[in-house]
Amino acid sequence: MRMRSTLSLAIVAAWLAASPAAAQTQPYPSAPVRLVVTTGAGASPDVVARIVAENLSKLWKQQVFVTNHPGAAGSIGMKVAGTAPADGYTLMHAMSSSFVALPEIAQKFPYDLVRDFVSIGFICEAPMAFVVPASLGVNTLGEFIDYVKKRPGKVNVGTLSHGGMTHLVAEWIRSEAKLDFTSIHYPGTPAGLTDLMGGRVEGFVDGLASLTGAIAGGKVKLIAVGSEKRLPNFPNTPTFSETLPTVKRAAGWFSLMAPPGASPAVAEKVSEDLRKVLSDPELRAKFETVSCYTRPMNPKELLTFIREEQALWRPVLGQIGMKDKK
Repeated sequence: MRMRSTLSLAIVAAWLAASPAAAQTQPYPSAPVRLVVTTGAGASPDVVARIVAENLSKLWKQQVFVTNHPGAAGSIGMKVAGTAPADGYTLMHAMSSSFVALPEIAQKFPYDLVRDFVSIGFICEAPMAFVVPASLGVNTLGEFIDYVKKRPGKVNVGTLSHGGMTHLVAEWIRSEAKLDFTSIHYPGTPAGLTDLMGGRVEGFVDGLASLTGAIAGGKVKLIAVGSEKRLPNFPNTPTFSETLPTVKRAAGWFSLMAPPGASPAVAEKVSEDLRKVLSDPELRAKFETVSCYTRPMNPKELLTFIREEQALWRPVLGQIGMKDKK
């Protein structure tokens, strides 16, 4: 009987040692960490998140594993992360549309990333890109605008989810150029590219990181990017603003957040470690190969940046009528 009791106590002790609560008494992280991504596999946020996860895993000597929860401009993933234990073992790879568009187009949504989540740090910026089928015979954004104006109501432009950054950029271009085209929303980049190359849509807007492979393959043509200046790896590609001066900056960006109630000490630790991995020249080079550019920020700097981005995009959302009318 005594041996059985001793064995039971040993089992309980082992279980407690493996629990998140016990893990909090050990140096963080002492167990695998989940990184919630709000898009499907293969999209720009997923590509970036997996690079970050790989490098944090090496630094921490603990696995950082990615789980994908796509849909609704990031709100599905936000719910997953928002209801997770605030123990630091679930983090959220947040994309710009969840900060910029979601608060405006879904004002009754229960979570607000800035108000409710704990800020950790900025990861990188990914300029938006406009591509067309190589067979379309269009070489610049100006030529595409002329193409659409000659075919009012007959051209389709693909984007990702309604209210996401790619959709906002397409709508901003439509508004500024006074175009009449139909926006077609796709659950992920592969489906959109399939339709683009198949001729079912004539244009497609996505983060440049998701499109570099297709561009290199020659079946789609990059005609404009949303950076403020021409990119070093695409020096011959004009910016949106070279054709539409008011569209000065159209980029998606990614940051790391912790669920509501997370310990500030854990958030600060993750922030410091994120800055360490982002300062690695090898990681920066890897990001640049997929057209993402790092801008390390501490939690306070990140919040200031978010407020500036919200101010930039709020007039665009109002102009194209995307505020929640419920």
